[in-house]
Amino acid sequence: MGRSKQSIVYLDTHIVVWLYAGLTKKLTENAKKAIEDCDVFISQMVRLELQYLFEIGRIKVKPSKIIKSLSKSINLKITDCPLSKIIDEALKIDWTRDVFDRLLTAEAKTKQTNFITADEKIRVNYSQAIW
Repeated sequence: MGRSKQSIVYLDTHIVVWLYAGLTKKLTENAKKAIEDCDVFISQMVRLELQYLFEIGRIKVKPSKIIKSLSKSINLKITDCPLSKIIDEALKIDWTRDVFDRLLTAEAKTKQTNFITADEKIRVNYSQAIW
């Protein structure tokens, strides 16, 4: 499975959880192909949302373990986009009240990159969403 490395793609938090859990059947062919063909990144906000999900018991594995595992299996990387740029873009988003959706979409938009998500609201409002 050779990667072309010609582009990057961001992953939404639920995609990270599914990949870690081996639930690749939940992914569309478009999503799988993008993961195979691109450099795969997550926002620092995904790390935070994973911690939140761990704290409330929605996931049972610490975020650091999930990220370490995916770093090895799909060469997952974490972005270093400045928070001020993300917030500047997030302030322009008015189609969601979900803070994580807003921040993750804002970062993808700031970086002008594709964003893999099953979230219909994001897909309707972000033209570079992949599903």
